[in-house]
Amino acid sequence: MPRLDQILRGVLSLILLSISFSALAAQATGSGGAAGVGGLRAYWHVFIAYAVVLVLVLGWVISIGRRLKDVEQRLGE
Repeated sequence: MPRLDQILRGVLSLILLSISFSALAAQATGSGGAAGVGGLRAYWHVFIAYAVVLVLVLGWVISIGRRLKDVEQRLGE
Protein backbone atom coordinates (compact mmCIF):
# COMPACT_ATOMS: atom_id res chain seq x y z
CA MET A 1 0.00 0.00 0.00
CA PRO A 2 2.81 2.52 0.64
CA ARG A 3 4.00 1.99 -2.92
CA LEU A 4 0.56 2.86 -4.28
CA ASP A 5 0.61 5.99 -2.14
CA GLN A 6 3.95 7.00 -3.68
CA ILE A 7 2.64 6.38 -7.20
CA LEU A 8 -0.48 8.46 -6.55
CA ARG A 9 1.63 11.30 -5.16
CA GLY A 10 3.85 11.18 -8.23
CA VAL A 11 0.90 11.23 -10.61
CA LEU A 12 -0.70 14.10 -8.71
CA SER A 13 2.52 16.10 -8.85
CA LEU A 14 2.77 15.45 -12.61
CA ILE A 15 -0.77 16.68 -13.11
CA LEU A 16 -0.12 19.82 -11.08
CA LEU A 17 3.13 20.41 -12.93
CA SER A 18 1.45 20.07 -16.32
CA ILE A 19 -1.28 22.49 -15.27
CA SER A 20 1.37 24.99 -14.20
CA PHE A 21 3.24 24.64 -17.48
CA SER A 22 0.06 25.02 -19.51
CA ALA A 23 -0.76 28.23 -17.63
CA LEU A 24 2.74 29.56 -18.28
CA ALA A 25 2.54 28.58 -21.94
CA ALA A 26 -0.81 30.33 -22.31
CA GLN A 27 0.65 33.51 -20.83
CA ALA A 28 3.71 33.32 -23.07
CA THR A 29 1.74 32.96 -26.31
CA GLY A 30 -0.85 35.56 -25.37
CA SER A 31 -4.52 35.26 -26.10
CA GLY A 32 -5.08 33.59 -29.44
CA GLY A 33 -1.50 33.77 -30.68
CA ALA A 34 -0.77 32.45 -34.15
CA ALA A 35 2.07 30.19 -32.93
CA GLY A 36 -0.20 27.26 -32.16
CA VAL A 37 -2.71 27.66 -35.00
CA GLY A 38 -2.82 24.61 -37.26
CA GLY A 39 -0.31 22.65 -35.18
CA LEU A 40 -0.46 20.21 -32.31
CA ARG A 41 1.31 22.49 -29.85
CA ALA A 42 -1.98 23.70 -28.46
CA TYR A 43 -2.98 20.16 -27.48
CA TRP A 44 0.10 18.89 -25.64
CA HIS A 45 -1.79 18.89 -22.33
CA VAL A 46 -4.24 16.39 -23.85
CA PHE A 47 -1.37 14.06 -24.72
CA ILE A 48 -0.03 14.37 -21.18
CA ALA A 49 -3.47 13.56 -19.78
CA TYR A 50 -3.71 10.44 -21.97
CA ALA A 51 -0.22 9.38 -20.85
CA VAL A 52 -1.17 9.76 -17.19
CA VAL A 53 -4.34 7.73 -17.70
CA LEU A 54 -2.41 5.05 -19.58
CA VAL A 55 0.12 4.75 -16.75
CA LEU A 56 -2.66 4.52 -14.17
CA VAL A 57 -4.50 1.81 -16.14
CA LEU A 58 -1.31 -0.21 -16.63
CA GLY A 59 -0.55 0.07 -12.92
CA TRP A 60 -4.06 -1.09 -12.13
CA VAL A 61 -3.74 -4.10 -14.45
CA ILE A 62 -0.39 -5.05 -12.91
CA SER A 63 -1.92 -4.74 -9.44
CA ILE A 64 -4.82 -7.01 -10.39
CA GLY A 65 -2.38 -9.54 -11.86
CA ARG A 66 -0.31 -9.64 -8.68
CA ARG A 67 -3.37 -10.08 -6.49
CA LEU A 68 -4.70 -12.83 -8.77
CA LYS A 69 -1.35 -14.60 -8.56
CA ASP A 70 -1.49 -14.45 -4.74
CA VAL A 71 -5.01 -15.91 -4.73
CA GLU A 72 -3.96 -18.72 -7.07
CA GLN A 73 -1.03 -19.55 -4.79
CA ARG A 74 -3.30 -19.65 -1.74
CA LEU A 75 -5.77 -21.92 -3.50
CA GLY A 76 -2.95 -24.21 -4.63
CA GLU A 77 -1.75 -24.84 -1.07
